[in-house]
Amino acid sequence: MRELILKLSEMRGISGHEYRINKEIAKLFEPYCDSVKIDALGSVIAVRRCGEYNAPKVMIEAHMDEIGFMVSSVTDEGFITFVNVGGVDERILPSLEVTIHGKRDIYGVISTPPSDSYDSEKSYKAEDMAIDTGLDADTVKELVSIGDSITMAQSVGELGKKQLSAKTMDDRASVAALIGVMKKLCKKNLHCDVYAVAAVQEEVGCRGGKTTSFGIAPDMAIAVDVTHGITPDNSERAFEVGKGLTISTGPNIHPRLFQRLEDTADFYKIPYDIEVDGGATGTDAWPIQVSGGGIATALLSMPLKYMHTAVETLAVSDVEAVRDLIANFIEGLESDISWLSI
Repeated sequence: MRELILKLSEMRGISGHEYRINKEIAKLFEPYCDSVKIDALGSVIAVRRCGEYNAPKVMIEAHMDEIGFMVSSVTDEGFITFVNVGGVDERILPSLEVTIHGKRDIYGVISTPPSDSYDSEKSYKAEDMAIDTGLDADTVKELVSIGDSITMAQSVGELGKKQLSAKTMDDRASVAALIGVMKKLCKKNLHCDVYAVAAVQEEVGCRGGKTTSFGIAPDMAIAVDVTHGITPDNSERAFEVGKGLTISTGPNIHPRLFQRLEDTADFYKIPYDIEVDGGATGTDAWPIQVSGGGIATALLSMPLKYMHTAVETLAVSDVEAVRDLIANFIEGLESDISWLSI
């Protein structure tokens, strides 16, 4: 699992540019599924069929896109201005290492205003900064075009023996969990058809989750994402990394599906905590729930420290907990899912 998480984290595909990585992600699902396709928006849909007539359809979903930037201009001096794509924490921008995906990949650093004009009281925005590649202006203009994508530099590190720190753990670690689910189920006798989705454009409006759930029309869906882990500046409404997953409850969540997942976690002694979401969960679970005629939806999350930065940090064991809970839940499903009725 560790190697798979890092492989996915190293891929580079911001929202709207998932075409750079979706074929590679599809190949990771292929050994464990009956079919894999890429839809019109670029989401990957991998299917394992049970072979039973009119079997229930279960959708498990995570998003593949990452936050990042796009080139907005190249100055006469060869500096690159940019706009944010997704919810970038702009506090991390000064001196951040990035990769510009032009005609070839170019490394750069985000520069701040000169020190004599720097205002320590001001919160600088993306429009106040530019990227310095160290290349001359003619070379930059030859290699870089307006609209090219920009990603944070990859800096994978192990924190202690159990945690990984890298870019894009949100939400590629969840994609790794889904691949792990399909691997565990590939030789099992099931009573449902399983649709594993790596969706596009969650960071800019939960678009892939909306379109794939409409197209699949599953009987139930489990979205997988990250939640806030406890950090030095945040201990409220956050969860300890390495102590298991969270199972969400609230109006976005189907109560019977929540209870079934909690019972499964208890039975298999999978560590978890309950996360209370009083409204929108801020994940693809939100649009999935109201897709089509409505879908019984659940949300599982992994605690993540330093969300939307280049050093997102989580525990491999929490990813494995999500994988194991979903796999055991699906393996235990019967053909009769009347228990979902409220």
